[in-house]
Amino acid sequence: QVQLVESGGGLVQAGGSLRLSCAASGSTFRFNDMGWYRQAPGKQRELVASKRSDGRTTYADSVKDRFTISRDNPKNEVYLQMNSLKPEDTAVYYCNARKTVYTSYYWGQGTQVTVSS
Repeated sequence: QVQLVESGGGLVQAGGSLRLSCAASGSTFRFNDMGWYRQAPGKQRELVASKRSDGRTTYADSVKDRFTISRDNPKNEVYLQMNSLKPEDTAVYYCNARKTVYTSYYWGQGTQVTVSS
């Protein structure tokens, strides 16, 4: 059974940095997509960044030039380096992954990121 476990969230002041990590267990299969979503109170879950196994990367416009997604494919891990954090980045951040474009996503439990002004 595949499990995704996030770590690295916390409280940081505006302008600071955090690095989120997500480790996948229970699968030796390389995931096609791995990425990060976030959900702020009262808002829908939204894509932050995703990275395919071929290197193709997608970012939300709101985080471009501030956040960087990276992967360690042999370890089935994905990371999100977040710089120049803003209060509006405050949300629960979720890791997700899917084996192929035809299969469903696996989701982690989420990690809280709080940015104080």
